[in-house]
Amino acid sequence: MRLCFGTLCFSSRLNTASDEEAVHQVVISNGGEHPAVFSASPEVHGGRVNGVANMAEGYGHGTIVPDSEDLLKLLTERDEEVRRLQNELALRNREIYELRSQLDKFQSVMAITHSHPASPKGLGSQLRPRKQRAGISAEPQNEKSILELSSTTFPTIYKDESSRELIKAAILDNDFMKNLELTQIKEIVDCMYPEEYPAGSLIIREGDVGSTVYVLEEGCVEVSREDKFLSTLTPGKVLGELAILYNCQRTASIKAATNCKLWAIERQCFQTIMMRTGLIRQAEYTDFLKSVPIFKDLPEETLIKISDVLEECYYANGDYIIRQGNRGDTFFIISKGKVKVTIKKKDSTEEKFIRALTKGDFFGEKALHGDDLRTANIIVDDLEGVTCLVIDRDTYLQLISNLDEVRTKYIDDLDDRRRLNEEFSTVRLDELKILATLGVGGFGRVELVQINGKPNKSYALKQMKKSQIVETRQQQHIMSEKEIMGEANCDFIVKLYKTFRDAKYLYMLMESCLGGELWTVLRDKGYFDDTTTRFYTACVVQAFDYLHSRNIIYRDLKPENLLLDAKGYVKLVDFGFAKKLHAGRKTWTFCGTPEYVAPEVILNKGHDISADYWSLGVLMFELLTGTPPFNGSDPMKTYNVILKGIDAIDFPKNITRNATALIKKLCRDNPAERLGYQKGGISDIQKHKWFDGFNWEGLVNRTLTPPILPKIRSVTDSSNFDPYPPDEGGLPPDDLSGWDSSF
Repeated sequence: MRLCFGTLCFSSRLNTASDEEAVHQVVISNGGEHPAVFSASPEVHGGRVNGVANMAEGYGHGTIVPDSEDLLKLLTERDEEVRRLQNELALRNREIYELRSQLDKFQSVMAITHSHPASPKGLGSQLRPRKQRAGISAEPQNEKSILELSSTTFPTIYKDESSRELIKAAILDNDFMKNLELTQIKEIVDCMYPEEYPAGSLIIREGDVGSTVYVLEEGCVEVSREDKFLSTLTPGKVLGELAILYNCQRTASIKAATNCKLWAIERQCFQTIMMRTGLIRQAEYTDFLKSVPIFKDLPEETLIKISDVLEECYYANGDYIIRQGNRGDTFFIISKGKVKVTIKKKDSTEEKFIRALTKGDFFGEKALHGDDLRTANIIVDDLEGVTCLVIDRDTYLQLISNLDEVRTKYIDDLDDRRRLNEEFSTVRLDELKILATLGVGGFGRVELVQINGKPNKSYALKQMKKSQIVETRQQQHIMSEKEIMGEANCDFIVKLYKTFRDAKYLYMLMESCLGGELWTVLRDKGYFDDTTTRFYTACVVQAFDYLHSRNIIYRDLKPENLLLDAKGYVKLVDFGFAKKLHAGRKTWTFCGTPEYVAPEVILNKGHDISADYWSLGVLMFELLTGTPPFNGSDPMKTYNVILKGIDAIDFPKNITRNATALIKKLCRDNPAERLGYQKGGISDIQKHKWFDGFNWEGLVNRTLTPPILPKIRSVTDSSNFDPYPPDEGGLPPDDLSGWDSSF
């Protein structure tokens, strides 16, 4: 149930309220699908609506004049009621999500029961389709140098000061965009261009693919979904903000109710601003660090990690940043302003001036290696104050490690992988016999197949429509998937044996895992206990250990992408969003499934393997409860919940204290603070209390008994997968452009 409400509008002699406040209504919808509008009854606000309305009416006619105290009291009560209803709304949304999840599970079980041969005839003829959580990806960003991006500029569009302030206020009022930095907001304001729409025209059409975000400056717009009115928006509102994250269909229509003036910005411009500001800051911070003797010999990737955790702190003129004689564990680099260094001699009250420090200078470095007794005063000596980049000892020590040791821990057995690939070198596409459908994805289907003349083995054949890949600009991701899977040689990752292509499709022949998706098992059981969750999480940890040691980021962890093999072990599949990163560098493309993406991905700050540790925490929560911790009625609401952080989430009582602690250490807002990304690497996760007593050696050697043993009758048994109807979309068009020549 979703409740949308405004506030009351007093007579014109009072401060004018916005249209949202002037209209008081309750919009009730079933998960946002079929909204209906009702007038708010007095009972909605405990009987206060009519009382205030009558007072306002009397005031307008001069019969009743409420004093300021009465109005203040009423407004305070209204604000309290708004907060109460907002909390209730958040609770209801979560309840709805959980109930829908339970409904999915029960209806799935019913469908399986009804389709059994012993079921009454006809009951299994209408199987409920499974719920899809599709991965989302923006167009992959080209790998440009920091220098190129830092020099990218966009024209500044003239706006008067009132327009600039309105746009800025709208951004800061928006649940998503308010998380941006002020320097980024300023650039966005500079770049926005004007657009005008006459009354009755469509600004945004539901179902269209959009790439433009608007701020309404003048006029009034109406929001509707499926031709049903939802709300009215007035100046100072952001419209269509999901479009600045990735190429997506508009979820509602927005129509100009009056003549409207708007300011607009395109996704490419927004993302370039976000990327460039992040790269400039990273380069500037890294240069600062290189000038510090204790940092100069550290690897570039370590310097980048340290630059990511530096915090900006501001100090006013005259403030003591460091006081002589105090103990400290903090190191400072001046990024703006000037300080003076003074020393107070023993038995004297006077401070002797030693020297001045300015931008790029540093102090307090001894504190990073031990408890430091401060030997001088550092005092701000700048009328505009001083800004410092600050890091404390604990954070610093967590990041310093011999990364070369971690990187060379694995030696790839390329010969073993090469021999495996040679076994399939002569297999032709026309030798593959399709037996059943195992899954349906964004670009096509995964079929269970056998090679003619080899009845003792079966394989999974993933076929993807080339035209659809080109249409969504995912060519780079597909080629990366083929390269990474073709080289991977890990028992916790599905192996790719051979690829094929023709005019319409790309094909990937992979090992089959006939135990089905972990998502299906979770759906049918509701949730897993600690022991079961620990086993599956450990399998993912092993897969991540293999990938991350090779600087490969996965980016699409979820139960749907974990397959059970014949022994009950899970393997990672679907590497469409995986990418090999340059050492110490980040990537910027928005990738992932909404409930699982990390905050830095949403805010386009650049991300690396630390984003996988965030998703590992989300996976643990979902396995233990049946639902992910972050969810909303649409992707944008989900992202806003994610940006509020894991500490805003209520953990059910069935999640143990140690499991809660691990999830919260994985889902840290700051990527550099996540367990697995710090000094000890992924072994920090393996050594966590939640894994106490877990047989890691037995897992790696595959001697550990899995908690769930799938029932597989033969190498052609697909019964552990949901049934899928045949593809009735017809053949896709040919694509002969040649982009896939090396596939």
